Amino acid sequence: MKNLILVTIFLFSITIQSQILKQRERAAAIDMVLKERFDNLLPQLMDRTEFDMWILISREYNEDPVLKTMLPATWLNARRRTILVFYRDKVKNTIEKMAVARYSVGKNIDSAWDKEKQPDQWKALIDIISKRNPQKIGINYSKDFGILDGIVKTDYEEFMEVLPQEYKSRVASAEKLAIAWIETRVQQEMEIYKELVKITHDIIEEAFSTSVIQPGTTTTDDVVWWLRQKVTDMGLKTWFHPTVDIQRSGEVLKSHIVSFSDRPKDKVIRPGDLIHCDFGITYLRLNTDCQQHAYILRNEETSPPEYLVKAFTDGNRVQDIFTSNFETGKTGNEILLKSLEQGKTEGLKPSIYTHPLGLYGHSAGPTIGMWDSQGGVQGTGDYQLYENTVYAIELNTTVNLPEWKKDIRIMLEEAGFWGESGFRYVNERQTELITIPKRK
Repeated sequence: MKNLILVTIFLFSITIQSQILKQRERAAAIDMVLKERFDNLLPQLMDRTEFDMWILISREYNEDPVLKTMLPATWLNARRRTILVFYRDKVKNTIEKMAVARYSVGKNIDSAWDKEKQPDQWKALIDIISKRNPQKIGINYSKDFGILDGIVKTDYEEFMEVLPQEYKSRVASAEKLAIAWIETRVQQEMEIYKELVKITHDIIEEAFSTSVIQPGTTTTDDVVWWLRQKVTDMGLKTWFHPTVDIQRSGEVLKSHIVSFSDRPKDKVIRPGDLIHCDFGITYLRLNTDCQQHAYILRNEETSPPEYLVKAFTDGNRVQDIFTSNFETGKTGNEILLKSLEQGKTEGLKPSIYTHPLGLYGHSAGPTIGMWDSQGGVQGTGDYQLYENTVYAIELNTTVNLPEWKKDIRIMLEEAGFWGESGFRYVNERQTELITIPKRK
């Protein structure tokens, strides 16, 4: 409760003073959340996945992506060779958090290696294993999830070489445990996440306004670089380079990939354009990923044309169909195919490519479609949906506009949470087109 109160105070400071936490306050919040995750979440995840020991091995500047999420705020990298060992005794209801390293890893993980008594780091690790006699040892390697394939060839081979024969058969991929650690959010994180999404929305709202866009003069790249500079000025980071693109009458709808990797640069924004952005930030180790649309009003217009309003409503409908099919235990592929079928039955033309979101932007968990794999995604799409997880609800629907004599694509993306009470957006979603200038 004390930790939650402190986090709430931090967030109250952000909301009231309209400022981002200073580095020292950020570090306190990060370490507070880590303690909750280590003490209360990790034992549950180890029990669920039936591992009683989890070993993570990394070397400085070549860190296991999972291990990086476990480092305290004052550790920007691992040091020398850092080995973390978590041992869960379910009978005693205890969890040991040890570092086979010369240093304790923050306040949560104590150093368990006395080099003066045992000069060999690998043998010190084996001593820890032998003393506890674990039945199932997890190591981070994975065929399908890159984030979870963190142990490098050298470390794996050296570890297996020194590991006594009796334990070799007990070593298994920690894939399910590592996914669970990466994807599962605790209450404190969701309080932070709500504010983080609001910050993201506020930046987009400013970018899609006359303070940034002067129709007939401003280009898409001008807006992109404004977004980058705004985030830097706020003391935050983007985890990918933003994109801003245009759909307009008289131009053929191009391939989906053009909007994200091959779009024309320095395209001037004009009245009557439907503009779209893809933008996400990183703050307090969490990430957002958001796509929104705005319409540039013509001189005589006070609101977007009704046909664009209807098209946007179709996009929201695809979101509703999709999120209504979330169900704990269903795989990403099952949710994808059911949602696409339902959307097409309603006369829509949906495409769904939703990914887990959290400690990484393209995070670990069930992949629910890819833009070029609408029949399902082998491997990552076969993973099941669990509760207390966050997703970038990313999708589009193609709509024919007779008024423009062409198809357009409504591309939407918002952070969504799946929990015990079902699905909810982390902090609302776009339900109306932004207008430039803003409607009175």
